[in-house]
Amino acid sequence: MNTTRSGRPALTRPDGTPLRVLVVDDDPDLAEVLSGALRYEGWQVRTAGDGASALAEARELLPDAVVLDVMLPDTDGFAVLRSLHAVQPEVCVLFLTARDAVEDRIAGITAGGDDYVTKPFSLEEVVARLRGLLRRAGMARQLEEGPRLIVGDLVMDEDSREVTRAGELVELSPTEFELLRFLMRNPRRVLSKAQILDRVWSYDFGGRAHVVELYISYLRKKVDAGREPMIHTVRGAGYVLKPVSP
Repeated sequence: MNTTRSGRPALTRPDGTPLRVLVVDDDPDLAEVLSGALRYEGWQVRTAGDGASALAEARELLPDAVVLDVMLPDTDGFAVLRSLHAVQPEVCVLFLTARDAVEDRIAGITAGGDDYVTKPFSLEEVVARLRGLLRRAGMARQLEEGPRLIVGDLVMDEDSREVTRAGELVELSPTEFELLRFLMRNPRRVLSKAQILDRVWSYDFGGRAHVVELYISYLRKKVDAGREPMIHTVRGAGYVLKPVSP
């Protein structure tokens, strides 16, 4: 079993790379302590002390999660969140604030935040909340699960080449399997037809868009048939695999 130095089961992104977290707080000491605790989990962490630098870091890092202070020197966390969603629509956001009024909690969730922790807080609580958010969003997998990719209720075992959705076996051809594996390794990320052709079929894009369209239609019939769709078309951009909201 793979564990972090804290003894917890290690979490990574579905493709096995470290989770990316942005910590935004104008208290540099708090930001450093918090980012240290997250690095202890094996995650890639960056910090920012105001809204402008937070957005600059987010555009470069493309974080899976953001720990966001509500009170910042140049703006408030709610405004930052709205701008963040324009850069990374599916990012998980955990608000940090010294304020604990009910209206502040409501404002945070209404703005699109996923969770809310009031200061003072324990580092263990913040880490636990983040781990829960990332797993529920389908943006993380646990390393002791072995060579499995998990996005929502869709599970792929890369060794046995077995795929299930909501516990039901999904029979796939070798090409369908490779296509789904590429989508599952990049959940919530729009993949162009050119990218898919290059990674799944290993040749350059050149008038072969119909091949991708055809196999996406095959996958939809097997993965999404009779269920809430996970495979979505982004017109003019490509395709994206998203976990179904609980």
